[in-house]
This record gives sequence, structure tokens and C-alpha cells, in this order.
Amino acid sequence: MTPRADSAEDADSLPALQRIQTLPSWLLGRVATRGRALVADAIADEGAKMWHHAVLAAVCEYGPIAQAELGRRISLDPKDLVGFLNDLQAEGYVVRQPDPNDRRKNAVSVTKAGERMLARCAAAADRANEELLAPLSAAERKQLMELLRRIGGTEVG
Repeated sequence: MTPRADSAEDADSLPALQRIQTLPSWLLGRVATRGRALVADAIADEGAKMWHHAVLAAVCEYGPIAQAELGRRISLDPKDLVGFLNDLQAEGYVVRQPDPNDRRKNAVSVTKAGERMLARCAAAADRANEELLAPLSAAERKQLMELLRRIGGTEVG
């Protein structure tokens, strides 16, 4: 169980490790780890990994898209991207064809099967996030999301 320190004075009185475990950065990291694990497990039940889901979502949103541009947009190393694209293509979720704007490049597009897989992964991720946030009321969830956006630098509006 993580110790609780409601003020800086409370935290200062704790042993060193317990003090670290009261830091917002520690707590956010623990929640992020749990959230990623829940989503990864849910997506694995659909036969995919989290990067498969991210690549498939990006191709669906931006495609047809050159592989290099896809890698830049999702900040994924080109060698890793090729591996995930190979997996997705082998399953029939994406196709790579010469880019009509530059035949030296491949453009990646999502297939109908890929769209269905993306929908299954998105539903699985939604269910996992529901489980993560289950202890919170609807108002608390809304507040948490607003606070996370604010401290993450992605505040909307």
C-alpha cells in the first residue's frame, strides 16, 4: 500500500522510499503502468499489441501515408515500424503500395479487415479504461481528465 502524505510537512516526516511513493510523479507513473497493462492485455485478447493498435489507428487516420511519414507522426523508429507493418500486412489489415506521389516510397493504407480490427482494439481499450477508472464517479472522471490534460500540456479550450 502506498503511504499517504497530504502535505509537504507530512511527506518530510516519512522515510525516504515512502516519501518518494507520495510524489505525484510516482503516483502518476503507477497509474500509467496499470493503465497500459490493462489496455495491453485487452488488446492482446484481440490478437494485437499496443503498437499494432497505434500503427493501425494512424494508418486509418492519415492513410494512405508514406511509411517514413507514418513513423514520424507516431514517433516510431523506422526499423520497428517495418516489423509492425509486416505483422499487420500478414494479417491483411494494411496494404503497402507504391506512393502515387513518389514511386520510390511505399504508401500504407488500411483494409476493411484492418478497420474491423481497429474497432475491436478500440472497444477493448475502452473497456480497459473503464476498469481503470471504475473506482471514480462520473464527476471525478471528468475532473481527473481535465487535470491530466492541464498538467500534460494538452488542455483543450
